[in-house]
Amino acid sequence: MTKFHLHLISDSTGETIDAVAKASLAQFEGAEPIKHLWPLIRNVRQLEPVLAEIEEKRGLVMFTLVNEEIRQTLLSRLRELNVPHIAVLDPVIRELGLYLGEKSKAKPGEQHALTEEYFRRIDAMSYTMAHDDGQLVDNISKADVVLVGVSRTSKTPTSIYLANRGIKAANVPIVKGCPLPDVLFRKGGPLIIGLTTRPELLVQIRHSRLKAMNEQKPSNYVDPEAVQEELTYARRLFSRNGWPVIDVSRKSIEETAAAVIALLNRRREQEEEGTLFA
Repeated sequence: MTKFHLHLISDSTGETIDAVAKASLAQFEGAEPIKHLWPLIRNVRQLEPVLAEIEEKRGLVMFTLVNEEIRQTLLSRLRELNVPHIAVLDPVIRELGLYLGEKSKAKPGEQHALTEEYFRRIDAMSYTMAHDDGQLVDNISKADVVLVGVSRTSKTPTSIYLANRGIKAANVPIVKGCPLPDVLFRKGGPLIIGLTTRPELLVQIRHSRLKAMNEQKPSNYVDPEAVQEELTYARRLFSRNGWPVIDVSRKSIEETAAAVIALLNRRREQEEEGTLFA
């Protein structure tokens, strides 16, 4: 592994620069950064301890700073120290400005302003938490999407991730012998998506779950034949109702959520075109 110091400097919360760094570093298996996150750098005085640390622990510097005085102070010192650095947002802001024919506002933390989108995300999160695991089914028609699947098919974490994107996501477990809520079978309701996985993976996940709960008793919950029957029953249910299906085997929560969002966008396009229930 290649260990190195990575200084992340931001005039806001640091979420953006950290996310960019994580996404970029994922492409390098041998990289092991020692991260130093410096958020809310809003004036030159706040920059002083950052520069002292960079001088002591030299490595790569990545930054998102829009204030010109702070930027120039940082850049000048980094050049003196001969420290490599990347202004992460500069190429994006520059190209957007050229395309739009506008100059950026250079206002730090603007993406975190209390906008309509922010409150939509809060509302979605509240809704999703209240409608987890089949709760409050009478109000489930107000969801944007309902995820259905057998136990341990990533319904809850995917729902929470979607809520953080402003999508009201409910989830309902499929238990053989227990009927699903009638609202799921009505036309014009929320998008219903079935989640499934490979039986051997599901058995492993459930074994881990039982181990974490210190549950030692034998159970159909982890019996391979019983698990296969559960998944077969669920797939038949999805097929019978024409619900789209996402196989979450080896998928991250982000990948599953991306597939859900793509299906939601397709449905919205069909609604706009008037072809959904034609």
